Amino acid sequence: MGRNGVGKTTLLNTVMGVLPARSGTVVFDGRDITRMPTHRRVGLGMGYVPQGHETFPHLTVLENLRVTWEAGTTRDKSVIDEALDVFPRLTPLLKRRAGFLSGGQQQQLAIARALVTRPRLLILDEPTEGIQPSIVAEIEDAIERLHRERGLAVLLVEQYLDFATRLADRFTVLDAGVVVHEGAGAELHDERVRGLLAV
Repeated sequence: MGRNGVGKTTLLNTVMGVLPARSGTVVFDGRDITRMPTHRRVGLGMGYVPQGHETFPHLTVLENLRVTWEAGTTRDKSVIDEALDVFPRLTPLLKRRAGFLSGGQQQQLAIARALVTRPRLLILDEPTEGIQPSIVAEIEDAIERLHRERGLAVLLVEQYLDFATRLADRFTVLDAGVVVHEGAGAELHDERVRGLLAV
């Protein structure tokens, strides 16, 4: 967490290999992946959902899921059904082009696309941004369920404090690229944390 411009998205892009690390190391499952290309990180089990409901707008919902599955390492087509099971709202929309979905539906599709790779770590960059409250609740339920039932680890950047508080086991607050505070998720409502996040 942190104010706008403190380096949260830059950190996620560095973890995924989209940006090179200027210093330090990125370690995943005990392995130094600092110089590893992005596609190999996905192969290790990292799924990334960038900020902004990223989809292929001219492809249908099903085509969006299939293109990700085809680019992945698993040949098991059931991963598409598993992703749709997490977001059943997408099932009746399979033939609709992603560009004609609401913002919330596009976000669910973006997360479902990441799930098609069967990640062990799901990285989410502000998944609630610009989303109606009912869809935010569905996304929150889905993340909690994935963590509880599948043991999926989640690295979440989020400005919506209540959403983060309900999901986080631990939190870290950044300021100008530096960790300024961290603790258990239950401490997110602490006054010091609110002060660090205030605009």
